[in-house]
Amino acid sequence: MKPATPERDCPLCPRLVDYRLSNRAKEPSWHNAPVPSFGDLSAALLIVGLAPGVKGANRTGRPFTGDYAGQLLYTSLLKYGFATGSYAERADDGLRLQNCRITNAVRCVPPQNLPTPLEDKTCNPFLSAEIAAMKNLKAILTLGTVAHNMSLRALNIKASAFKFAHGAIHTLRDGLILTNSYHVSRYNTSTKRLSTEMFEEVVSHLAILIST
Repeated sequence: MKPATPERDCPLCPRLVDYRLSNRAKEPSWHNAPVPSFGDLSAALLIVGLAPGVKGANRTGRPFTGDYAGQLLYTSLLKYGFATGSYAERADDGLRLQNCRITNAVRCVPPQNLPTPLEDKTCNPFLSAEIAAMKNLKAILTLGTVAHNMSLRALNIKASAFKFAHGAIHTLRDGLILTNSYHVSRYNTSTKRLSTEMFEEVVSHLAILIST
């Protein structure tokens, strides 16, 4: 089953539409549209980010591709067997995910890299459909508090039921695992909130959990 995805000219969030049109006018060769998920629906792991970066996924059309955040994410996925090939910050670099799929809680790039609560809520049905379509799903890795809360909303679970904390592992209904990491953003890594070792520990633990 293919999950519902936003159309290229999705009209649901007026502020994001205006920003999309502005970016298209300035950079007509960029993707400048809702960014589709990356990886197979048959995967056991779903990674959920916040939203596309304006010069990253909004430009390249692939989640976490083309800006700093993708460097730590894809290097770690390659190291622990969730990807093959090499990451060259392009959608056509030949990188392939293995038993892993990547999406964003909000599919369109927001101004200042921050969607509003209403935009989070409006885009949430797409994440809900994504999760429902992944019949082999064992674990969800959320990058940051917003992605964590939006994943819980997509599962019809109150955010208060499971608090975000880096490295936390929450067991939801039917044994589904929800685990957290700080976002792999340049800000978090440059301020030492998130180190390579911290993120790799989360990914390596997921590799073990999914294999059992």
